[in-house]
Amino acid sequence: MRALDAPEQMLAVLSAALACGINHLETAPAYGPAEAFLGRALSQLEVPRSAVVITSKLLPGLPLAEGQRQLRACLARLGVERLDNLAVHGLNLAEHLEWTLRGEGSELLGWALGEGLVGQVGFSSHGSNGLIEAALATGRFGFCSLHLHLFDPQRLPLARSALAAGLGVLAISPADKGGRLYAPPAELMDDCQPHHPLELAYRFLLAQGISSLSLGAAAPGDLAWAERLAGATGPLGASETAALEHLERRAAERLGLKRCGQCRACLPCPVQVPIPDLLRLRNLALGHGLENFARERYNLIGRAGHWWETLNASACECCGDCLPRCPHGLAIPDLLADTHSHLVEAPRRRLWG
Repeated sequence: MRALDAPEQMLAVLSAALACGINHLETAPAYGPAEAFLGRALSQLEVPRSAVVITSKLLPGLPLAEGQRQLRACLARLGVERLDNLAVHGLNLAEHLEWTLRGEGSELLGWALGEGLVGQVGFSSHGSNGLIEAALATGRFGFCSLHLHLFDPQRLPLARSALAAGLGVLAISPADKGGRLYAPPAELMDDCQPHHPLELAYRFLLAQGISSLSLGAAAPGDLAWAERLAGATGPLGASETAALEHLERRAAERLGLKRCGQCRACLPCPVQVPIPDLLRLRNLALGHGLENFARERYNLIGRAGHWWETLNASACECCGDCLPRCPHGLAIPDLLADTHSHLVEAPRRRLWG
């Protein structure tokens, strides 16, 4: 989804990916010209179909006939007869899960499997933990793509459950959506020594047994750590563990007694403010120097439909309902106000969509 400036860019990224041993290519019609660029690059490089695993995605809610048309169009753009994996792209709401289980969504997925057009079906999700847990419990899916990041590990229990049940688990962009770690700030680089932050982000997930990491490369150089870490799927080493502990310690020192521990005991908020998610962005900005990333994510709130949160910290009514539930005694309304004043800015365009 990021190598979209020209077909030549996609060709260069794919060539570098294959050279360093990557064999899983994940894309979607929603990513502009990505499928067409990828199909063209596969043809130009004469990549044998058996050499790659190809995943694409369809948005939920499609009528059966339209879904069938879109899937055939995916295959045509990619120049293949069959997808290894078809995902429901953004199973983010309860009605999306309902669509996959009953009615036209269920018919579409069954048709795709029955016609041999896809090998298995799965889903990606930006939804709540409860929704993801419910989706996994249906037994309908063979894999899932989740937000699993070094700086946001809250979905790791769900990932472990999925892995234990035999599902594949893909981590959604640990580099970019995990903190724009292709270009980390200087203080984060210092905190992770002697390792690179992206190296630690990848190793943290690989050590958990995650099946695939979606790298989101925009240039061949973005794949450098993938090449260096090929096969590095074992437990964390002593140096990596020490670096992660130092990283956590330095953030705690910077944030002091105002650090949100992400226990989520403050929920539910009477007006549905996603308190831990907002204070996590504050932690990232002030504790790890990821201010640009935190500001970017904060300013997507309310502007990305069901793909992201809908209420930012300005929605807090200072009712105090959360205060007695916080085990750390945080002045949550004050911290939310500080988060908003620190991160809010004029809206900017999303990368895609």
